[in-house]
Amino acid sequence: MATLHNNVVPSSAGAGAGVWYGDRGVIGGGSADTNVMDYITIATTGNATDFGDLTVGRSYIAACSDSSRGLFGGGSSGSNVIDYITISTTGNATDFGDLTAGRGGLAGCSDGTIGIFGGGSFGGSTNVIDYITISTTGNATDFGDLTRSNYAISACSDGTKGVFGGGNSNTNVIDYIIIATTGNATDFGDLTVARQNAAACSDITRGVFASGYYGAGVTIDSIDYITIATTGNANDFGDVTVARYAISACSDGTYGVFGGGCCTYDILDYITIQTLGNATDFGDLTANRSYPAGLSGD
Repeated sequence: MATLHNNVVPSSAGAGAGVWYGDRGVIGGGSADTNVMDYITIATTGNATDFGDLTVGRSYIAACSDSSRGLFGGGSSGSNVIDYITISTTGNATDFGDLTAGRGGLAGCSDGTIGIFGGGSFGGSTNVIDYITISTTGNATDFGDLTRSNYAISACSDGTKGVFGGGNSNTNVIDYIIIATTGNATDFGDLTVARQNAAACSDITRGVFASGYYGAGVTIDSIDYITIATTGNANDFGDVTVARYAISACSDGTYGVFGGGCCTYDILDYITIQTLGNATDFGDLTANRSYPAGLSGD
């Protein structure tokens, strides 16, 4: 194993209400509607370890977190389930509450206090954005709407803005919200290429959108980046180690790790978010799977 960096972003970082990532990454759910959760130490390369099980196995799932609690929401077959875990303690997830509407292919982000679940599809795509307070349990509340109905999207945050990118119909659209203020999303700019089933993560200034696919049989290996505080179009960052889609992402505030993918990949690779370039091999998940979700905390 190689130690990359030991980094925890302090609660004063950004304008968010608290820390929303940390050294441990957790990757949950995925293809064949698995209930498996794996964990990694983001600062140290190596293979993932079993964390525990979701309350209900599902894929097309989304995740968000604060410094200590992680949430997995929605999923295949129109699940409205929100689970939570204590990130520092391995074990099975516990029921948190329900989304306002069941759906899969949604995306999650947070500011360290408020968790956001946006978009998704079950019997048709939706523009719905829900929110919850991560430290409490209970059902989600309506936040507002994306600029368009969308699923197979990805999201990240700088602690103030939540940014949603890509999605169905092979769109390149990027939307943003101010997480502390309910309301509808606003256009941010465009990705370098239209993509769906990508993954996103961030540090306190930069967001990255990795992989995905465009049209039948066109799998994307490129990674885009944006400066979240400044609206505008994305720029090329580099490439993932293997072109694939339906992957997960998590970050410790320095490194971004991408896990799994379609079809039947157990790959983990990583980037340094502030340094442009191609991803490097990190290790492997405990099992091959696509359509999982990732989060981080301590």
